[in-house]
Amino acid sequence: MKTVAVIPARYQSSRMPGKPLADILGKPMIWWVYKEAEKCAALDGVLIATDDERIAEACRRYGLRYEMTSADHDTPTGRIWEVSTRVEADLYLQVMGDEPLINVQAFDLILPAALPQDPYYVAVLTNVMTHPADVIDFSNQKVVTNAAREVLMISRSPIPYPKGTLDFEYEKVTGIQLYSRQALDFYHRTPKSALEKAEENDMMRFIENGHTVHAIQSPYKTVSVDTPKDLELVRSVLQKKL
Repeated sequence: MKTVAVIPARYQSSRMPGKPLADILGKPMIWWVYKEAEKCAALDGVLIATDDERIAEACRRYGLRYEMTSADHDTPTGRIWEVSTRVEADLYLQVMGDEPLINVQAFDLILPAALPQDPYYVAVLTNVMTHPADVIDFSNQKVVTNAAREVLMISRSPIPYPKGTLDFEYEKVTGIQLYSRQALDFYHRTPKSALEKAEENDMMRFIENGHTVHAIQSPYKTVSVDTPKDLELVRSVLQKKL
């Protein structure tokens, strides 16, 4: 079984253009993500998938493996699919390039010991949310699962709605997700689903078409850098860690 980690990195972010190259203690953000992913012994390789020459230049400068992809992809999953057509592997681990505080120990939770029997295997790490403000924040995509930890729905709204009880935990999806080669091919060949369009979550394409998405709860929390304020927080945390 061969597993490759792919870090999608695009330059044109609506809230923070050039985000993957944001300086964190003298290194670009994607360097921190890449170097943490490299620590995982279960991976057979790590690479950055980008459509921008400025990011490619940074990869060359710091010795980071990368693949150039089309600028037409509107989701990270589409970018990973293109990588899968050129880089041979059984499983592709998505590691978002704007989460420089990832902990490599989280990878052990989602990477299987053997190749899954389901040829369309998809999995995602989730975090429990502990602050009410996070639950109502639409940027946090809430997930509801069945008893087998299979995803029923992903929404930016607070789900489930607490009408009868508060005796449950709200969870959100993280930027660490796992796809088989066949799952990525299915994703590419299948039109966007209705709920995917509404929620802007590409994992709904699998769920709405009858494929299982496995949710694995992780205690390792991170910070998605979406604003300059997030960036300052990450700089502070890494400075203290060093």
